[in-house]
Amino acid sequence: MSLIATSRPTPLAAPLAVLVGGLAAVAGVATVDPEQSGHYPSCPFLSVTAWWCPGCGSLRAVHALAHGDVATAVDRNVLTVLAIPALVVAWVAWLRRAVTGRPRLRWAAPSIALWALLATTVAFGVLRNVPTGSWLAPT
Repeated sequence: MSLIATSRPTPLAAPLAVLVGGLAAVAGVATVDPEQSGHYPSCPFLSVTAWWCPGCGSLRAVHALAHGDVATAVDRNVLTVLAIPALVVAWVAWLRRAVTGRPRLRWAAPSIALWALLATTVAFGVLRNVPTGSWLAPT
């Protein structure tokens, strides 16, 4: 018999921990402007290749969104701006399952959806580095 009482975390613990972590990260990015040099490291992919990766401009996009400037956020990284609502919807679905006591989902997204996400991300990364897609590059 164990002398240490063990308890399982409530089903709400994980989604709430992710919420707190996400809000803390957004608050940090909102407070410390990524436009000011020296606060955040450079993108290693950009440093090595001189090409924009699909994530380049994301910190600046989140900073702009945190200040309510959607147009600037889209100029920085439109893929990030489009991904945030999808992440929020997924988090709300996770929270709802935890609140209602439904079991956790034990399956991944359909493979076609994962391939489409990969293809979209790669296409975005390529397009923002060619002249016809230069409007996708962070400004």
